Amino acid sequence: MEPPTATVDGVPDPLPTGLVLLDVRERDEWQDGRLEGSVHIPLGELGERFTELPAGPVLVVCRSGHRSAYATAYLVDQGFDAVNLAGGLVAWHAAGRPLVTDDGTPARVR
Repeated sequence: MEPPTATVDGVPDPLPTGLVLLDVRERDEWQDGRLEGSVHIPLGELGERFTELPAGPVLVVCRSGHRSAYATAYLVDQGFDAVNLAGGLVAWHAAGRPLVTDDGTPARVR
């Protein structure tokens, strides 16, 4: 069964209050650009760290939507209200939606 999925155009702008943004990419990817306010738990650490997620619906993101699909399926199995972002941050960035970096340099998705 496919995990619940949303396309970029199906994600409200601005993002709803209380929506948890979970980024499951690796640290170097995270540093290159991310959704503002997102929680960073790499996919390989999710099984031991999912309890760190705040309460609320979860939008799960990665670069292209593949890793986040696995993470979303896992979180749904754990009882979370989780949705995968189809196309990941590549689609997000291509749609002109904002990404941030720690140092203010232009964000990129790789």
